[in-house]
Amino acid sequence: MKALKRYGGGVLAVLVATALFVVPLVFMVLTAVKDRHQAAKLDWSWPAHFDLVQNFGQVVSARDFMLVQAFINSTVLTVASVAILVVLAAMVAWVLQRRRSRWNGLANFLILSGLIIPPAVVPTIWVLQDLGLFKTMPGLILVEVAFGMSFCVMIFRAFIATIPRELDEAAVIDGCGPVRLFFRVIFPLLRSVIVTVIVVQSVAVFNDFQNPLYFFPGDQNATVQLTLFNFQSQFTSSYNLLFMDILLVTIPPLVMYLFFNRQIVAGMTAGAVKG
Repeated sequence: MKALKRYGGGVLAVLVATALFVVPLVFMVLTAVKDRHQAAKLDWSWPAHFDLVQNFGQVVSARDFMLVQAFINSTVLTVASVAILVVLAAMVAWVLQRRRSRWNGLANFLILSGLIIPPAVVPTIWVLQDLGLFKTMPGLILVEVAFGMSFCVMIFRAFIATIPRELDEAAVIDGCGPVRLFFRVIFPLLRSVIVTVIVVQSVAVFNDFQNPLYFFPGDQNATVQLTLFNFQSQFTSSYNLLFMDILLVTIPPLVMYLFFNRQIVAGMTAGAVKG
């Protein structure tokens, strides 16, 4: 009875995790290697023929190798957006945490609003059109930065609150200005949180479907998630190719998560306990 109470929670957690993550992954792999007719049944049958290479070739070469261009676009979008987010959000969080003023309440309200209020698509498109950034990569990067800023600022701010102010004062006495103080003293101390922000935001931006669809339309502007339209429409669907595309799109974020999952947990809890 004691053993059941001791290990019951762990066994239940393993079963739930298996049902949520392993079962869909196995179904996706099985469907991706079937031929078109067998994949259309969407069942758990074993593949009659393993068409792994054939399906892979069709997915990659579809619509003049759109998937290759989509991977390039998604990589540029992810790297640029996450780099700007890390530096800018860390600077904003540092200023908000260190400088108390009457504007802090308004700033906190705006940051929380960014987490709660859904994005307004049409006004955002109007703004991008006026700035000449609609349907451009820089415009989409700014959108991703704006939508991810609130979460990143809150993560950085919670960790910066644990850094003693005496460290800032000692650096100022040694002659550090604000910019040098931040990049030479504060920023290196944020390494665990930076890893968390990089991994979480990279997965979010790389897997983003909505923003590229609204703010970066066009075949040459497609990102990896938009290539799913190549194999599914209102009247016809090639589920074997669709699941092969999903499998290829899933691999980069999955590998990143497997390598950095411990750093993600460490960064998320870094600012949770003080003292």
